[in-house]
Amino acid sequence: MPTHTSVRSTALEPRRSASAGQRLVTVYGMVLVAVALFLFFTALAPDTFATGLNFRLLAAGNAVPLVLALAVTVPMIAGKIDLSAGYALGLWQVLALSLQLKGFDYRLVIVLVLVGGAVVGLVNALLVELAQVDSFVATLATGQVIFSITYWYTGGKQVVDAEGARAAYFDAIATWSLGPIPGPFVLAVLLVVVLWVVLERLPIGRYLYAVGANPRAAELTGIRRRRYVVGSMVASGVLCAIAGILLAARQGGVAQANIGPDFLLPALAAAFLGSTTIRPGRVNAWGTLLGVVVTTIGISGLQQLLPGRFYLEPLFNGLTLVAAITIASVASRKRLARAEKHQLAPEVVK
Repeated sequence: MPTHTSVRSTALEPRRSASAGQRLVTVYGMVLVAVALFLFFTALAPDTFATGLNFRLLAAGNAVPLVLALAVTVPMIAGKIDLSAGYALGLWQVLALSLQLKGFDYRLVIVLVLVGGAVVGLVNALLVELAQVDSFVATLATGQVIFSITYWYTGGKQVVDAEGARAAYFDAIATWSLGPIPGPFVLAVLLVVVLWVVLERLPIGRYLYAVGANPRAAELTGIRRRRYVVGSMVASGVLCAIAGILLAARQGGVAQANIGPDFLLPALAAAFLGSTTIRPGRVNAWGTLLGVVVTTIGISGLQQLLPGRFYLEPLFNGLTLVAAITIASVASRKRLARAEKHQLAPEVVK
């Protein structure tokens, strides 16, 4: 009896008989795509695309999408999906500003938002694990509830710090830099490194991948599946809160109730796209970073070549998501067919 789930988890990995070129394209294909896109848009828009200013603007603007992409990546490793991430981002960026306007110290606000993110993640985990609700349905439902809370709290209006009541140190979270590299992007990359270490160098990472690949087999080997699923959902909630804090600091005293959902599709696209590279067939930290880089280069280049086309960003993100899912699905079926053929071969010989 073939173990379908474990086969799918490595569906994109190159076969042992693959040549060095095939392995390079399979494992690092997304890196090659990013380089190709960069060279393409540099050639077509040399005065605006490949400049230090454009790099700083793109890095500063994509710190939040990268952190949110990591937030949706972690549950995917455990075989779940968190569709509440974008809605939670909107709530946390509103609270990060509005609580300061009510007189709370910005450090206390940061702590409260992080705790709130963990609580939302825990609620999602309880629905998924205790109530046994499908994660797609559960997180989509909690996302709608979070969205309604945000609208209720703000009255559907912008939260504006007209009197400058927020702390200057809070704005500094988004304005500091490390040389030419914007500080928020540095923090986002540090989170990538932390996640990579956890997933690739610590036992918890191996357990998470095992739970995501085959939950039943993981339990039979002594892994406490529920604990890792809950942990992944809570970690996702905390990362959403971090993204909300960064977004609130970047907005310069303005918070919008409806801004969060716009970040969800790009985050999902980056995570799915990242599953086709570095660790093909598995979502992974560096792959998610590359997914963000590819979408950023593609959207920025197209917007510079075709200015004023506001449909380009959602179109590119949608097509990227479809392409990533299609590649993974086709490769999964091929690898599954090969595995089943290999398992049936001894019986045919007999």
